[in-house]
Amino acid sequence: MDIKKGDMVFILSGALRRHESKKDKSEDSSDSKRVGKVLFVDRKKNTVLVEGFNIVKRHSKPSQTNQQGGIVEKEAPIHRSRVALYSAEVGGPTRIGTKFIEGPDGRKTRVRICRKTGSEI
Repeated sequence: MDIKKGDMVFILSGALRRHESKKDKSEDSSDSKRVGKVLFVDRKKNTVLVEGFNIVKRHSKPSQTNQQGGIVEKEAPIHRSRVALYSAEVGGPTRIGTKFIEGPDGRKTRVRICRKTGSEI
């Protein structure tokens, strides 16, 4: 999987359920509403958690850790095929490529590149 924790991703389809105020809805363009930061990557299930997207509500009973209980909002996983890496240069989604660069010590290291611009990520 090419997407890593901390990457900015573009939501291609679905999972646009967000918790946002009326003020946020009027200011943002449709593209900026679809960009979020990856919090967690599950390689076995091929899913990612994106900050502020695919918000679900879970009802929790009162317990030792949560004295009050109630409704908790949290992010749910999104399948990796529904997200793409976001490139600020392009201003939208891009595909990821790899290439090997030779370092000063003579070793080759693999780096991720943006397919549209060819720049390193």
